[in-house]
Parts: sequence; structure tokens; C-alpha cells
Amino acid sequence: MYDRVTESGKRLFVWMERLDRWGYIAIGFSLLAVSILLFFHGWAEFLDALKRTDAFLFTSLTLVNSLLLIVILLELFRTIVRFLETDILRVEPYLVVGIIACIRRMLTASAELGDLRHVPDEFFDKYLKDMVMNAGLVIVLIGGVYLLRMRPVPSDQYDAVPAAGPRQEAGLKPASTFRA
Repeated sequence: MYDRVTESGKRLFVWMERLDRWGYIAIGFSLLAVSILLFFHGWAEFLDALKRTDAFLFTSLTLVNSLLLIVILLELFRTIVRFLETDILRVEPYLVVGIIACIRRMLTASAELGDLRHVPDEFFDKYLKDMVMNAGLVIVLIGGVYLLRMRPVPSDQYDAVPAAGPRQEAGLKPASTFRA
């Protein structure tokens, strides 16, 4: 098919690739900016709530919920950066995001429920089903991560090999191998 593509078609494909890259870059910066704003907002809300109330447990769980959302966003940001560096889209970071999202949901539901003695039976049954579903999903996702690590996909072999850059050409170690 590509041997029948005209020269103008090839130029169009090049521009589409560039726009695709810029789209990923824009989304990456957006995720990073939202993460930073959520971090400061979460801490400001936490400190403000501590001044107003004595509900340390509830405000702490709200902060933990916000921080877990930030971890999810930063993991997606890291996945985009890695994709832009290698042109390889890996599955494992999405599984990790799913695990964090399930745990976040479990913590949020537990915090919202509060005291179990005053909860109607029907609501409690829904809560238990939600917890079991999320716990089962965490186990399945952890199993997926385990399987990926046991039998890496062929593209994983390229993740450990850094591209030759100016540091290696000068006989220096790559920056990623330096230990603090």
C-alpha cells in the first residue's frame, strides 16, 4: 500500500505524525500541570479543614484520596513521556493505574461510609459488592503485572538499553545509571 502513496501523501503522513507527537506533548504537560495544582489544592484544603473542624480522620482520607489521584495522573504522565522517548506504548503502567484507582475507590467508599452501625442493610450489601469487586479487580490486575514481568513482550528488551547520546559518545555513563 505504501508503495502507491504519492509524495504529497507522504508529506501528509509526516505532518500527521508531528501533530500526533505535539498532541501527546500537550496532554503530558496538561497532566503535569493538573497534578501540581491538585497537590497544592489538596494540601490547602487539608490545612483549612483542620483549622475549621476536629475531623482529622475524614480530612486525612480526603487528602490521601487527592494524593492517590495525583499518583494516577503522574503515572499517566510518565507513560506519555516514555512513549515519546521510545515510540513504544507499554501495558504495565495502565495496569498500575488501574490498581491505584481501585484502591483509591476502596478508600473513598470506606471513608464515605463512616460508621457501619447506622447503615441500611441494602446500602451495606452494595458497599460489600463494590469492595469485593474492587478487591478482585486489584488481584486480577496484579496478576496481569506479574504475567507481564514473567513473560515480557518483545518491546521490553529495548526499554533497558539507553539510546547512544552525547554522554556515551564521550565515554561517560548514561545519566540514568548514576547513583546518588
